[in-house]
Amino acid sequence: MPCSPLTERMASRLSELERQAQLRELSIIPGVSLCSNDYLGLAADPRLKEAVRKGLEHCELAGSTGSRSLSGHHAIWEELEAEFAAFAGTETALIFGSGFAANTGLLSALLGPKDVVFSDALNHASIIDGIRLSGAQKVIYPHRDMDFLEDTLHRHLPTGGSRVIVTESIFSMDGDRALISDLFQLAERSGAEIIVDEAHATGACGPRGCGLVAGLGLAQKALAIVHTCGKALASAGAFICGSKTLKQFLINHARSFIFSTALPPYLAFQIQAALRLAISMDRERDHLAALSARLRERFCSCGLDCGPGNTHIVPLIIGGNERALNLATALQEHGFAVRAIRSPSVRPGTERLRLSLTARLTMGEIDRFADSVLEVSAFNLAHE
Repeated sequence: MPCSPLTERMASRLSELERQAQLRELSIIPGVSLCSNDYLGLAADPRLKEAVRKGLEHCELAGSTGSRSLSGHHAIWEELEAEFAAFAGTETALIFGSGFAANTGLLSALLGPKDVVFSDALNHASIIDGIRLSGAQKVIYPHRDMDFLEDTLHRHLPTGGSRVIVTESIFSMDGDRALISDLFQLAERSGAEIIVDEAHATGACGPRGCGLVAGLGLAQKALAIVHTCGKALASAGAFICGSKTLKQFLINHARSFIFSTALPPYLAFQIQAALRLAISMDRERDHLAALSARLRERFCSCGLDCGPGNTHIVPLIIGGNERALNLATALQEHGFAVRAIRSPSVRPGTERLRLSLTARLTMGEIDRFADSVLEVSAFNLAHE
């Protein structure tokens, strides 16, 4: 049977991705994992599995049966949203099915053509898509460039709309931190609003794991804060935290909330258990910070580029899709689960291994991994 033009187009584009060493495939990599977002190591915690079992026993239905506004609402969600808001330092919270749904729903609902949104150049794809869907005017400011941001804020004065700064708190590919205090001060001086995505800080950073914004006592000043549950909390979904007005507005206007089937109610028990465990895991957070410092020290002492950050996300910048893939493959053969991050996911020339550390790693494993990187890198350089 002949291929349709659309099928031929798909095949052609896949072939081009393969030629450029950009083709993605699904696979499970065995070995010591350095590509997991399970930052606190809760995914394998038996207490979390027990919470799921209790949730299934407690809930009459295994499925939610519909959206929250139809048949999918459950009292446990209101209880959890209140508990999460207290954790995040905000008035209230609303859960979405994923961090992607939260960002696209939030930004497309809040912003419109009269608004101007200022977005960090390294913000996540969900933020980029949410801005596109909103139809707002957008200004992409160079990564963490406060001078540029301040200048462009002054040049884009309100014309019947609002100005909103959007940033991640910890950037997912570089592992560096937004200048949170400076951003909030600039927003206040300029009369702008601010939205912060705490996805990679939730549970892993700040007092009790509350993230960078609440850790600085600034949560009440944010228009919205997004906290995801699929990383350090080892669950699913994401909370948009803010005012009661914001929550009511999103219930009525966020399309990714209104037109999505609610998460199953038993999942609320898992998230609640993960949140309560995470709050008490200061020792694990300290260990995570120590692992990161050790790995960066090993890399930097040998002249390897791991960026300017100091978080649990450590980029090992290689340059070139094939070079990153070859290094990842060699390290997999040494018993480490790592993945290459290639352009266009990152800028050409900054292809890398994105090393995401978890509290279950040991200092010995970090040293063995660093030794393997140095061994493989020396071999590759000698044969280039």
